[in-house]
Amino acid sequence: MNIQELASQYGRAWAEHNPDAVIALHTEDTVFHVHGEGRPPAVGAAAVREAIGAALALSPDLRFERSRVHLGQDHLVTEYVMSGTVDGKPFSCEGCDVITVRDGLVARKDTYLDWAKLAGQVDLKSILAPATR
Repeated sequence: MNIQELASQYGRAWAEHNPDAVIALHTEDTVFHVHGEGRPPAVGAAAVREAIGAALALSPDLRFERSRVHLGQDHLVTEYVMSGTVDGKPFSCEGCDVITVRDGLVARKDTYLDWAKLAGQVDLKSILAPATR
């Protein structure tokens, strides 16, 4: 799959809140790191699928409005506004994903969010606490 097709399918899988469809687009040894979250990166398809499922459970109405997408030969970068609700409180913040692609699949995803803006909108303890929900 080329980078454009991957970007399109990946965005669609997240928009459909389908962690199985998202993880199907990752390599088995994939890494997912949400920088600033205070947790180590999720490593391996099972751990990344669990992290994706936890994020979607935390904010069942999670959405991403892309502002820019940059495509390279072995990577893509997306800039977006992420919004939704956590514990009934609405939030919206800017974010950026840097995605490394290998053999047409996501090999690594590094996510950067505007944590300061999020902190003014929702209780970050509910987001940053260990995924035990």
